[in-house]
Amino acid sequence: MHFGSGVPAVEVTDLKDDDFLLDVREDDEWQAGHAEGALHIPMSEFVARYGELTEAAPQDGRVHVICRSGGRSAQVTMYLAQQGLDAVNVEGGMQVWAASGRPVVTDEGRTGHVL
Repeated sequence: MHFGSGVPAVEVTDLKDDDFLLDVREDDEWQAGHAEGALHIPMSEFVARYGELTEAAPQDGRVHVICRSGGRSAQVTMYLAQQGLDAVNVEGGMQVWAASGRPVVTDEGRTGHVL
């Protein structure tokens, strides 16, 4: 783990299959393709829907925050850290996720893509 620009971060290659993933991209990006099992709360709705995260996140578990390239997720990671959560930004976001060969799916379970 490293701290680029003050935000705790991890590489896609460091993620394990059972790590809790929070996707903060917008609806159209999510529908095009996402990581299977990720929780989706768009950054634009995040503060209003924060309770959904606290219900879904593992107790005392780490929240891995992802977006398209790492910018929006870095902001959400900082917010979560201020709330006392163990949150880390996924470097490079879904672009690196897909490029590294990790599966990207649609809500129907078909192969998706990253916008």
